[in-house]
Amino acid sequence: MSATLTPLNPANVQGDILVGLPKKVQHYLFFQIDNDVTSFRKRLGLLIPLITTTAQVQDDRAKISANKEAAAKEGKAPELLKLSGVNIAFSQFGLTKLGITDNVGDTAFVEGQLKDSQNLGDAGTTDAQGNFTPDWLPAFKNQIHGLIIISGDSELTVSATQATVMAIFNIGIHITLHEVTTLKGVVRPGAEKGHEHFGFLDGISQPAVKEFDTKPNPGQETVRQGVILCGRENDVDANNNNTPFVRPPWALDGSFLALRYLFQLVPEFNTFLTQSADPTTGLSSDLLGARLVGRWKSGAPVDVFPLQDNPEAGTDPSQNNNFRYDFPDDQQTQDRCPFAAHTRKTNPRADLEDLNISTESRRIIRRGVQFGPELTPAEISSGKTIEQRGLIFAAYSGSITNGFQFVQHSWADNTGFPINKPVTPGFDAIIGQNGNGPRSLSGANPKNQSATLALPANWVVPKGGEYFFSPSIPALRSTFALA
Repeated sequence: MSATLTPLNPANVQGDILVGLPKKVQHYLFFQIDNDVTSFRKRLGLLIPLITTTAQVQDDRAKISANKEAAAKEGKAPELLKLSGVNIAFSQFGLTKLGITDNVGDTAFVEGQLKDSQNLGDAGTTDAQGNFTPDWLPAFKNQIHGLIIISGDSELTVSATQATVMAIFNIGIHITLHEVTTLKGVVRPGAEKGHEHFGFLDGISQPAVKEFDTKPNPGQETVRQGVILCGRENDVDANNNNTPFVRPPWALDGSFLALRYLFQLVPEFNTFLTQSADPTTGLSSDLLGARLVGRWKSGAPVDVFPLQDNPEAGTDPSQNNNFRYDFPDDQQTQDRCPFAAHTRKTNPRADLEDLNISTESRRIIRRGVQFGPELTPAEISSGKTIEQRGLIFAAYSGSITNGFQFVQHSWADNTGFPINKPVTPGFDAIIGQNGNGPRSLSGANPKNQSATLALPANWVVPKGGEYFFSPSIPALRSTFALA
């Protein structure tokens, strides 16, 4: 790519990447392209006008804010605006099917997530020939060519938009796209809005993107555009001495998407917290959960509020991300935050930065959504999961090998990370994977920091996923679609 680039144009970037499609409901339509590839590419040209750009999302979010302000002035709750959004992305299998032979410069993407599953620590079985098969749902064990993301204010709106999308590709009896499966996400209701199913406020620690997010919150890291968008500043291989990636010209302003279908065993997690609490040392189940996650359920970081929740700070953007794990003794003790806390494992801040190790290229932008119902009375009383629920995890970055893959394999699953600590940190208790093997971590109890706490189960269970590339709007027109 040329070293001289025009400034970023939000109208060229798909809307879920830099801002996030507004949603109460979101469908993820996984598809295969039929054998008539030419017809599919022509139909794709008809879809492009429906694809929501970053500029459109900015406009939609401005309308949402204005609607809320108007309702507040009248002293009433705002009515939901009828909005929908559409984005599209392709796997390496999809690029191959379309006849696009350019190497996009990311080995994890090229090989696909199914092949990467053992490296990610997913549970599974290995046959006599050494072939590993993860414990995934059948739909994700076959080739998936692409993904269409459809969001909106309600299930009715999203289903209608999905029907429109399907009609574009499958007019009459001429089918060009086959649905593999559709995952349906829904934002949790009421006070649980914004919280994942374990109950913790989610999506707080997002990076700001240079020259796009111009007003970052205190503690929010600003990353160069190439960390999220291909072809921009700092689009480099952090695993290979920051060598610039070689991208085809059409990859400019596209982004890689790592999608994971994660089941959450909420009753079992809650039971573990209750049974592992130690009231004699002041370790309540709420404090234990906060130390495993790195935040209280309100979103307040334990590094700032180590012993008592502060709900006001948890929802305050000026406070809930303003920490670095650099309080006195933070690097050598786990008084405030365990070394293996989920938030510390996945964004170690001063743990590496104070060693002059940059974490910029490891940053990702998360755009997932919860799925499944709230806990039922039977689940609460039995402590056993009956209904399927969890997170459709979606993360964008300029490189999967730099970002998601590295964070999962080398940080969350690595018992020796963060480095240079006086004790072995252990696994990320929330997302850390060890196949079918045991897991543990240190520092769960601040009064007994050297003690190891055994984790009897994986409460987050991967059941499928794939790696995708979300092209820019110009690339969709010039390289993917046909007139």
